[in-house]
Amino acid sequence: MGKQSALVVTAAVALVVGSLVAGVPGGSAQAAGNGPAPGGPPPAPRLGPDAGPDVGPGFDLGFDLDRVTIPELQARMADGSLTSTGLTAVYLRRIATVDPKINAVLRTDPTAMRQAAASDARHRRGSARGPLDGIPVLLKDNINTRGMLTTAGSLALAGSPPDTDAALVNRLRDAGAVILGKTNLSEWANFRAAKPTSGWSAVGGQTRNPYVLDRNPCGSSSGSAAALAASLAQVAIGTETDGSVVCPAGMNGVVGHKPSLGLVSRSGVVPISAEQDTAGPMARNVTDAALTLAVLREDGAARPGAGLPDDRQAHSGGLRGKRIGLWRLPSLGPDVDALMTRTAQKLRASGAEVVEVTLPYQERLAQLEFPALLSEFHRDIDAYLATRKGPRDLAGLIAFNRAHAAERTCFAGQELFEQALAAPPVTDPGYRAMRAELKDLSRRSVDETMAAHRLDAIAAPANPPAWTTDCARGDNDIIPSSTPAAVAGYPSLSVPAGFVGELPVGLLLMAGDHQDTALLSLGAAVEHRLKAWRAPRYLPTAGPGASG
Repeated sequence: MGKQSALVVTAAVALVVGSLVAGVPGGSAQAAGNGPAPGGPPPAPRLGPDAGPDVGPGFDLGFDLDRVTIPELQARMADGSLTSTGLTAVYLRRIATVDPKINAVLRTDPTAMRQAAASDARHRRGSARGPLDGIPVLLKDNINTRGMLTTAGSLALAGSPPDTDAALVNRLRDAGAVILGKTNLSEWANFRAAKPTSGWSAVGGQTRNPYVLDRNPCGSSSGSAAALAASLAQVAIGTETDGSVVCPAGMNGVVGHKPSLGLVSRSGVVPISAEQDTAGPMARNVTDAALTLAVLREDGAARPGAGLPDDRQAHSGGLRGKRIGLWRLPSLGPDVDALMTRTAQKLRASGAEVVEVTLPYQERLAQLEFPALLSEFHRDIDAYLATRKGPRDLAGLIAFNRAHAAERTCFAGQELFEQALAAPPVTDPGYRAMRAELKDLSRRSVDETMAAHRLDAIAAPANPPAWTTDCARGDNDIIPSSTPAAVAGYPSLSVPAGFVGELPVGLLLMAGDHQDTALLSLGAAVEHRLKAWRAPRYLPTAGPGASG
């Protein structure tokens, strides 16, 4: 697991077993936004008035910010060698100095330093609320955050912030996390135009891939993934309907976990479909993702030890005897396939049994998923808009986009909106039959494959090498690996697998329903064996050997 040392493990166990994950109830500082006025360009990210010392990317923290884990940070906070205010100031300064290269952060929270100071006071009193207490977190801008604009990338929602926090934001605040700001996303989570360009929104413009700046970050949690790759926060929260956590994670060389459906509350998150939507943690290592999930989850499992990968899995012995099915997906290209071959060899060398598999029913899933999502989006977006100021329903959104030219500068069309408006209602028998068949076939595609080969998980490439961003062409993003788990509501996890030239590729792991903790433990072992992460170099364009 990279730099996971005995110190890290000891600190992690002490923190989690010490009843800290469970947390204690408490209030939270009210946030305030600094977003754009409707119809105007978004402001550059800025620091709050109490942003702290002028520290930049080279500031000597005594550790590697790119590789440090939450347990390491908490060990330093416990011994007094680090404060949350110091850590938060460093991340705010990095946003101010590094983010202009990638355009991942829409706005910072002016109360971030006050949140951090409150965490420092708790640490001094010995009453820290858990592993996330004092840890800076970025939120995708489709997650309601009171006092801060929450826009889904659309100018239609940029007039005023929501009145309340999303349920998951309440959990983060109660755990003592520092809400650092909001990240850009593909507008409306990539569910508006027939030819979208991932990472673009009318509110935020285009997010760039930190590894190669003219390449795409994948969507729709593009800003969350790019910000983590650039070390602009310790963790971030993304959302996924099908691929929008795991593809950006893979394409930006970070970790992304799509939880089992229902494990994390959808309340207060701009929807596509209640049948598939979920928020999930993104981080630079599996340990941080697991600790964040332990705070987010709603099933009562946020208890001592919940969600923390077993340390034994962080060594090669953790893979011994594990059976992993490799779903190659040669459609993603020969370079990715060659990387999967090398990955399988490394896993076998660590004692895992890797067998080749092909998941059934994929053509039928591809036929049914989109029509079902159209009906569900119409129902769910109307319900969400009723809670916000601005357009009151999908028809109102369509009219808004027609009236505002800024909404058409990259997502030229809104064909998906128009198709959703005309789609059968969710009470229609034809729709009900589609969703029932989707649920059945998607679960069988995973369950039958795992049972037939006695697997602990199924692995596949999470993404192709990042394509060049081009508004006129749109995305080149036919990436089928996320669909089985996304439609079934099963967990999936992307960990860095390696590179094609300068471009990261992730390994997607999936397992059965609510097997999140086991999947994260396996992912920690895979991450430790592959050791594939490296910091981005912000290259203006890809050199020889890169593809995509």
